[in-house]
Amino acid sequence: MINLLRIKIFSVLALLLLVSQASWATHIRAGEIIAQRISTSTLTYRFSVIGYTDTGSTVIFGSGNIDFGDGVSVNLGENAESNQTILLEDEVAYNIFTIIHTFQGPGRYVIRYDEQNRNAGVVNMSNSVDTPFYIETEMLIDPLFGINNTPVFLVPPVDKGAVGATFLHNPGAYDPDGDSLSYHMTIPQQFIDRNVNDYKDPNDPGFYTNYLEGNQEGDGPPIFKIDSINGDLVWDAPGLMGEYNIAFIVKEWRILEGKAYSLGYVTRDMQIIIEETENNPPEIVQPMELCVEAGTLITETLVATDPDGDPVIFEAFGGPFEMTINPATYEPSPPVSQPVPANLQFTWQTDCAHVRERPYEIQLKAKDQPPIGAKLVDFKTWLIRVVAPAPTGLTATKLSGRRVELNWDKYTCGNADKIEIWRRVDSFDFTAEDCVVGMPANAGYELIDLVNNSTLAGEQITNYIDDNEGMGLAPGALYCYRIVAKFPDPAGGESYASDEACAQIDVVAPVVLNVDVVATDKVAGQIYVRWEEPFDLDPVLFPGPYTYDVVRFEGLSGQINGDTISLKQTALDITDTGLDTDSKPYHYLVYVYDNSGSYIDSSFPASSVWLDALSDVKTITLSWEALVPWSNVMDSLPYHRVYRDNVDEFFPDDLYLIDSAKVTESGFRYVDDGSHNGVELNDEIIYRYYVETKGSYGNPVFKPYDPLLNKSQILSAQPNDTIPPCGVVNFRFDDTFDCSVFLSTRGCDFNDYSNLLEWEENGDSQCDNDISSYNIYFSDEDIDGELPLLENVQGTQFLHDGLSSFKGCYQITSVDRSGNESERSERICHDNCPFIKMPNAFTPNGDGKNDFFTPFYNQIGGGTEGGGTGIPGFNNADCPRFVLEVTFTVFDRTGGTLFTYNSADQIENIGEEGNAILINWDGKSDNGTQLESGVYYYSLEVIYDLLNPKDQKKKYKGWVNILR
Repeated sequence: MINLLRIKIFSVLALLLLVSQASWATHIRAGEIIAQRISTSTLTYRFSVIGYTDTGSTVIFGSGNIDFGDGVSVNLGENAESNQTILLEDEVAYNIFTIIHTFQGPGRYVIRYDEQNRNAGVVNMSNSVDTPFYIETEMLIDPLFGINNTPVFLVPPVDKGAVGATFLHNPGAYDPDGDSLSYHMTIPQQFIDRNVNDYKDPNDPGFYTNYLEGNQEGDGPPIFKIDSINGDLVWDAPGLMGEYNIAFIVKEWRILEGKAYSLGYVTRDMQIIIEETENNPPEIVQPMELCVEAGTLITETLVATDPDGDPVIFEAFGGPFEMTINPATYEPSPPVSQPVPANLQFTWQTDCAHVRERPYEIQLKAKDQPPIGAKLVDFKTWLIRVVAPAPTGLTATKLSGRRVELNWDKYTCGNADKIEIWRRVDSFDFTAEDCVVGMPANAGYELIDLVNNSTLAGEQITNYIDDNEGMGLAPGALYCYRIVAKFPDPAGGESYASDEACAQIDVVAPVVLNVDVVATDKVAGQIYVRWEEPFDLDPVLFPGPYTYDVVRFEGLSGQINGDTISLKQTALDITDTGLDTDSKPYHYLVYVYDNSGSYIDSSFPASSVWLDALSDVKTITLSWEALVPWSNVMDSLPYHRVYRDNVDEFFPDDLYLIDSAKVTESGFRYVDDGSHNGVELNDEIIYRYYVETKGSYGNPVFKPYDPLLNKSQILSAQPNDTIPPCGVVNFRFDDTFDCSVFLSTRGCDFNDYSNLLEWEENGDSQCDNDISSYNIYFSDEDIDGELPLLENVQGTQFLHDGLSSFKGCYQITSVDRSGNESERSERICHDNCPFIKMPNAFTPNGDGKNDFFTPFYNQIGGGTEGGGTGIPGFNNADCPRFVLEVTFTVFDRTGGTLFTYNSADQIENIGEEGNAILINWDGKSDNGTQLESGVYYYSLEVIYDLLNPKDQKKKYKGWVNILR
């Protein structure tokens, strides 16, 4: 963890003078607030309030108040844990006060500090000497993100600039947790949400005699900006001497699962002093970005020069110098004035602890030492990325049951938390290097699992069994694997991919070789399916000859509602006819039987190739996919063929081979802009395409069949298509569904709901029907505005599953291949069927049977009246359904209240909202008195889970007989 009291500041004489805070009188030039979490069990932080002050003033820094954003505000000087002052050069002192504070709970807090006064004479605000100095830091405390510290600034804001010369500054922001940072200009403030009076940007035209020639080169207006990525603050160039105050914030972002979350920001309010001088700033020779594998020793000589030949002080700041393990160093240290060219010798022994996703930023700073006049600086940012070595020793061993066992060596970097398991069919050769970590895109590998690098006891895990999620691997395929180590967030990082290991699966089931679209049509489409027999079967146990059933399914995957298109055939191929190959892909399974008709096994599912297109001006981008057991990405056959019509002017309807897509580089994608023959596409023409894929199992037995050639459907697409497609018709829920009937066969604890949506394409020939997909919009509330997008789907059915209830409203649109979207359909809504039923008697006598008054309920099925737990005969139709809240009141015969219960008040104690509505009254009054046997009256107010809030509340009255 960074020591926030440590800061690298060296004067021209390399002299640091440490004095007590009371010894120096100050006015404030710059400052920031830094936070460091110092406890893992409590929300305790050490805050460092840092002020850069004018040593020529008699005002003492630290007299202001710090507000922690949780209602606690204290005087900084009176409550500080420690304070110190370091005298710098040029009448600037560095002051740091530390104070400890514990927050009572998670939240987003803004920590504020204000103090009188800024120093006098600031030219870009009014009356600076009477203007308070105000800074703030925001930080998020959230268990989701774990322990978090704010960024720290390693470079002090003490440099001067010259009129007419570009001024540079970089705060050297470093995040000890490895979070991402971004930089943004803001306006200095004097109070909360109140800017200083009459603030002007430093490049305001009022500061220039010739604004249009105000930059250093004199060929354009001045600029004043901060680089949002690396934090370089650039003012090109100052126009008027004087003292300027500016402010910027450094935002902190944590990246989790590819999404950036804001953790807060730190504000630096700083002063820039501009002088008249003939001096020219020094120049640092920009070093090349480095990428090294953890364990590499980095030794680099960095160079700075000066156009005037003045000596230079050359120093470096950045995260590598702050490491607790093997920190980087540089010489000379402390930095001294060197004749030019000045050298800085950088050394860093990298380690696994240094691995992270983002490169380290090292701020190089050179300050010249002229005999007279302002000392000017140059900044350069040097990037060093430390990546993890590849896992070693990977082996793959075939197991029974179409499984493969992987084993590998203990991973070198014990701080990696996960191992990615990657798989593909057939070998693919590449060398992991040049900082390309993880699995390269378009290599054809699929991430199949993510496993822990070690057990809870700390023992490293070095094996994995791939059974393809219980489905088994594809017969006949050569499966090849690589593994990649992943490092924990927030720093993250990945290793190079391991060497490849492969294992061959026995051919103990039919092996599909082709799913080839031979005719594209709405109703007369055809697909050719071919397979090979399971020749590795034991002929004694499974005597031939074999027969086959072929089953077809719609879509690329999912074995639902299959159609058997052939029974017990002996041939090894079939042409499937009467298909809608224009609108949908299909996939197939082949089942094999021995000579007695006994079932043996089935093939792995294999789909047809589905082609899609996206249109732009004079451009059509094709993309395709197929879910098949072989590989369509091969080193030896990297090209897929692309066919198109409108090639031959005499035969415009014929489709010709126009080009090939190198899928090992571009993936399953091809951009047709006419460059293959130098004839650009015509926006008025509808073009037709198909692609032909090339694949292989990587199995020498099947080499005679290689390459496995399969065509997609023929697809029509028009460049620059802006016409939306037809909307759908007959958008509806499943017509056969009845909520009450469905739930009558489910237990009271059932909570896995789904809605099946169905629709039809619009057959109107007057509208454009080039539909490629559908957008489903959904809200579980009947909101007034537009429903939010839920999912983009293909086909004319959608099962919305994993729901907590049935209620919700839907709309649907058609989307064409150019991304045009139809108008939304009418909204259709599905509601819950709420229910609650109360018994009319119970026996609170302590015998464990029917002791509590509760709605009819059974946790495990069976039961009779009341709340039994497994008594045979319970009717699930009596279960309480979609009940959010109950209020239950018992009265005596005169109307006096005996007992009250509200489930909303009980959830915290019970822990489960569903259980709170069961009431479980034990027959006692509110004061604990046991009620006598007899009849009592009750009222029951129920809030149901329904779309319309007006329908949610129902009131019931009834009676109950207590039997003892």
